[in-house]
Amino acid sequence: MHIKSAEFLMSNSDVAKCPKNRLPEYAFIGRSNVGKSSLINMLMQRKNLAKTSGRPGKTQLINHFIINKSWYLVDLPGYGYARVSKSSKKTFQKFITNYFEKRTQMVLAFVLIDCRLEPQPIDLEFMEWMGESGIPFNIIFTKADKLKPNALNRNVEAYIQKMLETWEAMPQYFITSASNFTGRDELLNYIDELNATVGNPDF
Repeated sequence: MHIKSAEFLMSNSDVAKCPKNRLPEYAFIGRSNVGKSSLINMLMQRKNLAKTSGRPGKTQLINHFIINKSWYLVDLPGYGYARVSKSSKKTFQKFITNYFEKRTQMVLAFVLIDCRLEPQPIDLEFMEWMGESGIPFNIIFTKADKLKPNALNRNVEAYIQKMLETWEAMPQYFITSASNFTGRDELLNYIDELNATVGNPDF
């Protein structure tokens, strides 16, 4: 997929105010500070399309970007931010769950995982909720450039084994790096293929 245009459209915390047309959309979500904004900027080849911050929990709204005027990339707030109350963490912030439950035009969610870390309970719990709720998702391992190849392979394999303790099969996954564009073509081509199967949306 060639990115001809990538434009910010809107931010809000009310799912009812999200775009009304039926363009397919893909949600990007992950634990705070997983490198989501950097990954989005890398995919779109735009330096500041998604706002990056050294402060975890910066994204607190549903952010819609219109890509090639034909599909939406949706930047969702990070879950598990330390300053969020335990009750908020448990529901993964109400408007996040509302988004996944009500946005029928969402084709797929991408759950971002920091490949440097051992499996984190908050990530596993979130994916468990996704599975129980029947919400389709794939995994994106981020920050692959931070590890040597053998360590990267070892960490990913460990994650797969952890997932297989509770899942019948490992969800499809991608390995990415915002620094050296690892995984960019693979991920965008995958979205392109999914868009082709969705068909022409009704406006």
